Amino acid sequence: MFLQVKEQSLCILWNLSVDEKLRARIANSELLPILIKFLEDDNVKVRESAGGVLANLALSQSNHKIMVEAGVIPNLAKILNTEVVESKVVRKEARNALLELTKDEYNRILVMEEGLVLVPLVGAAAYKSFRPALYSWPSLPDGTKIEQGSKGPSRYGASELLLGLNIRDRNLDLEEAKMNVVVGRTRQQFLARIGAIEMEDGNKSNSEEGTSSQGFTLLPWMDAIARLVLILELEDELAITRAAQSIADASFNEHMRFSFMQAGAIKHLIRLINHPSDAVRSAVILALYRLSISDGVCLKIEAEGVLYPLVYLLKQSESATSQGLIEMIVNMLSRILDPNKEMKSKFYDGPLNGSKKGMNTTAIPTSDGNETIAQESSSSTDGRELVEPTVLNRLVDILKKSDLDLQRKAASILEFIAASEPCVEQIISADIESGLEAVFQQKPLTEKGYGIDDEKPELQSLELEEAGQAVSAASRLLAKLLDYDLFRQSINSLHFTKLLRAALMSSIPLHNKDWVAACLVKLSSLSGPNLDLENPVNIEVTLYETIPRLIEQIKSSFSPEVQEAAVLELNRIISEGLVDSTQAVAAEGAIFPLVKVLETGTERAVEASLTILYNLSMNSENHAAIIAAGAVPVLRRIVLSERSSWMRALRLLRTLPT
Repeated sequence: MFLQVKEQSLCILWNLSVDEKLRARIANSELLPILIKFLEDDNVKVRESAGGVLANLALSQSNHKIMVEAGVIPNLAKILNTEVVESKVVRKEARNALLELTKDEYNRILVMEEGLVLVPLVGAAAYKSFRPALYSWPSLPDGTKIEQGSKGPSRYGASELLLGLNIRDRNLDLEEAKMNVVVGRTRQQFLARIGAIEMEDGNKSNSEEGTSSQGFTLLPWMDAIARLVLILELEDELAITRAAQSIADASFNEHMRFSFMQAGAIKHLIRLINHPSDAVRSAVILALYRLSISDGVCLKIEAEGVLYPLVYLLKQSESATSQGLIEMIVNMLSRILDPNKEMKSKFYDGPLNGSKKGMNTTAIPTSDGNETIAQESSSSTDGRELVEPTVLNRLVDILKKSDLDLQRKAASILEFIAASEPCVEQIISADIESGLEAVFQQKPLTEKGYGIDDEKPELQSLELEEAGQAVSAASRLLAKLLDYDLFRQSINSLHFTKLLRAALMSSIPLHNKDWVAACLVKLSSLSGPNLDLENPVNIEVTLYETIPRLIEQIKSSFSPEVQEAAVLELNRIISEGLVDSTQAVAAEGAIFPLVKVLETGTERAVEASLTILYNLSMNSENHAAIIAAGAVPVLRRIVLSERSSWMRALRLLRTLPT
């Protein structure tokens, strides 16, 4: 009797939840956690009704937040992930509820974290162009053939399906990821061969349509990855575009990116880079960029020959290549052409520094942490394509006109190219000097006190961070180019010295000034000692980079040795009587950490700290800060304990107004 009442009550609630106003009242009541609990009820009618109510509640976007906070996503995802045969109604309502929730980007990630992936419904008609190798036998992602039995494979892939589904039961030494690839691929290819690929998703009507559906379904990640890769093999442009976009969205963690690589998505994506459709190209490059976040996957993408098609697109005129596509290409190239790699191996066939790996080999990490040497595709560029005038001009134009993030990436690519001396002449011809000048003349660098009193400090802080990264990358590029006589003879050294000084004295983050200071010192040493006597370079580097860096080490270092070395170096700079050094030390907030060193530092650090504080105390304006930092009681303890530095402590104590 009670069971019947519960079923009837839920059915009434299911009907009432059709009304939008009533949905809000149900979601904000105590009924919501009860409905979620009913998803695990033993009675199938109860589960169906509870799922139906939750699916209706999800139709109102205002209910999404409270539903997610109540924990509805894991419970609904469990229904779709289970291997146990579940009621079709329950699965349908769970899928509908989750599909509504995934319209929010944050919720979409939560759903994917539960092992479900959004897959576009492209219509059964689109799969008619799928041409599997008939009578084929399954193989592993690396091309290894699975040993055949006595019977040959069937035309529709039934034997492959059975083999794939039972591969775990066979005595095969396979990695789990490769097993999953085989299982997922055989399932999806079998469904495609018999024309039932989307029937289980309620999309039968699409088999009679010539256009792709705009809907989505949710599949467990193993099947979803296999189906997305299968869609990439179709001819329908919209289907391919949507599949590539789904791959980009699903590549949110290391596991998913590695799984797409194992499933063979990379070779299909690279094949589609030069597709006639701009929408396809954009979606494909975005997917590759998201996949390349993983270092191992990025190496695999490079080994498959992605550089040539990317560079080819970059060479096209602006009318043929959209600005958004150019930005994604630059993003992709900056990740692949990392100047920290063995750069010159990209330009020459010979091994680098005695390495046995030639230009055409790449180390691909395996799941067990070892490396295997993979042969690069013959279509992979050796780097000379990047030195073409069209490509260099495009990169220099990005330095001149683009936003700060793209400037940083373009500078990184140019630094990679500049690793080869024969390329320097072409880089100079592309007017690299004007590109570097544009980066160093950004607004945050040329305006003193930029962002200090602004109404939107968060935005200004972000812009300063991005400007600092762009300037740091441009400084690395300039430092690399300064290694070559040809460039040194062509550059206006005085002008760039002034620009670098302005960058050094700007408000960009301290860690971005490292390369600016190094490049400035290098440029100054190459230009002669009497470049500008009024403002010597070494003084500015010390005041705006060295002193702030040493103070930061004193503040944040957990190593007594590092802290001691920083205090001793700071003491040396002040003791040499560098102009404005004591003012710079006080302005950078060094007094408080120096007083702390008196309590926790080594004996040598304490002596150096006392000397610095004494020099600072010569300016009465610093007395208040020294006292506020708690120096007086610390100094008295040092004097009373008669430590080796007690005389210095007493001398400092006498200068303070105590």
